[in-house]
Amino acid sequence: MFGNWIKTSILMAGIVALFGAVGGVIGGKQGMLLALVLGGAMNLWAYWFSDKMVLKMYNAREVDEATSPYLYNMVRGLAQRAGLPMPKVYIIDEDQPNAFATGRNPEHAAVAATTGIMRMLSERELRGVMAHELAHVKNRDILISTISATVAGAISSLAQFGMFFGGSRDGEDRPNPVVSIIVMILAPIAGMLIQMAISRTREFGADRGGAEISGDPQALASALAKIDAYARGIPMHTAEAHPETAQMMIMNPLSGGSLRGLFSTHPSTEERIARLRAMG
Repeated sequence: MFGNWIKTSILMAGIVALFGAVGGVIGGKQGMLLALVLGGAMNLWAYWFSDKMVLKMYNAREVDEATSPYLYNMVRGLAQRAGLPMPKVYIIDEDQPNAFATGRNPEHAAVAATTGIMRMLSERELRGVMAHELAHVKNRDILISTISATVAGAISSLAQFGMFFGGSRDGEDRPNPVVSIIVMILAPIAGMLIQMAISRTREFGADRGGAEISGDPQALASALAKIDAYARGIPMHTAEAHPETAQMMIMNPLSGGSLRGLFSTHPSTEERIARLRAMG
């Protein structure tokens, strides 16, 4: 838990530093100061509101015991096994089988599953997947994940801003095209690298934690194999529109034929399954 707070602090500091650097390229000292202020404000906003923004991106609808007893009761039972407060439960109307967790801490957490994953997996396999998401909550990965998703989108927007205004400072009237191109390319790459560094190791931890919560590592291994096979052929349209959120999912939703899959935020499914199989 303490390690994740350190990761979160480093991430937030890195965000502010990156914003400041890009702001300096775009607008000199004044641009750097403005970007630092914006970076700090964005950190505060992401802490309190980024989970709601991500759920809204995916048009997730909250359900309860009356509207979706199957999923809600499953999550409740797993949360009790994990010693966690009951999170909010959401369903996303998407054919691609996927799921994610979000929130700032276990007391303010939410888990979401697509209609596709609920149709495709057996009850045992779905329990393994939802236990994986609750392991993210228990490990306090969700704040890091949600903030990094928000930040990646903001960095891309800042890079586009730099494309149009880069170099137009210190009395110059026209943007410097070389500076604009460098900012436009490097800033999103930096955001992507932040996501990759955070996401890959935490997926292994959530797989292990989810197997322990459900008591059934083989079910999660089977679910991952199914999800991987189907996700490659079924597009997730919302994820295509918001690629910065891909690292939040149990499986990279952009892996199916997209060049972005080359820069996957997730470790290989084969290695994840092998580790779960080894748990017996």
